[in-house]
Amino acid sequence: MPSYEYVTVDVFTDRRFGGNPLAVVPDAAGLSDAQMQALAREFNYSETTFVLPPSDPRHTARVRIFTPATEMPFAGHPNVGTGYVLACRAEATPEHFTFEEGAGLVRVHIQRDADGHPEGARISAPQALSIGDAVETATVAACASLTVDDIVTTSHEPLVASVGTAFVIAEVASVAALTRAAPDLAAFRRAAEAFPSLAGRFNLHLYARVGGEATRLRTRMFAPLAGVVEDPATGSANATLAALLTSLAPGDNVTLAYDIAQGQEIGRPSRLLATARKTPDGPVLATVAGSCVDVMRGRVEV
Repeated sequence: MPSYEYVTVDVFTDRRFGGNPLAVVPDAAGLSDAQMQALAREFNYSETTFVLPPSDPRHTARVRIFTPATEMPFAGHPNVGTGYVLACRAEATPEHFTFEEGAGLVRVHIQRDADGHPEGARISAPQALSIGDAVETATVAACASLTVDDIVTTSHEPLVASVGTAFVIAEVASVAALTRAAPDLAAFRRAAEAFPSLAGRFNLHLYARVGGEATRLRTRMFAPLAGVVEDPATGSANATLAALLTSLAPGDNVTLAYDIAQGQEIGRPSRLLATARKTPDGPVLATVAGSCVDVMRGRVEV
């Protein structure tokens, strides 16, 4: 029976048992789609990644990302964590990796400590910001077990946005309201039926401004229909949020950096550093970065 090496890391944290856990299979050649999905379900983390040879030899690898229930075209913490794992394994680590993924090419910049050892990564989202349908405030409130008054529409109404993976993004009135939020599965199912373009992935990303600051945020992400009741740290959602807020900021040539906390409510405190840039004629592009910590390694038979 063949066996495969796996490594687990905590992403968007500098201490073990914080952040968002990730399982990485660094040499997944030979695994079928069904086996990858079964392994992701067995690990039962928000995501598991499988590293395969690239289609184009100029790129580092093809990376496939699975939640316990489905495959994702792109996600943030899996790319940060996979980049870190591959950098730690390499004899001579390049400054950048390029991953082939369903949403496009993902550029990964390896971050190092004072001694030159990998300590995390910064990734560039594979797509520019795209904004889709508006979502009724009442729908968002129902999904999060909040009231309509808890949802803020001053800057923007709840809406679908993406830099590679689509999320419904909504602002809530306060950190206290954010803390009260809890996913209502029946409401999520109704919402998914109302938005068939999301292919059953009604992933809800809520945020609150900390102390009224425009770039210091607390967030929570609920995706129960994708097998993730609540995600401890969501790089793709926070990159999308950074791009959206930057697109709404005054001025035509703007670069903003966001310090984002997530995961406190479920005992996995995480810190994400996201940036976004808009120019008068170009798309809004985003990055997200964070630290990683090794946790486990072993082999699994399939």
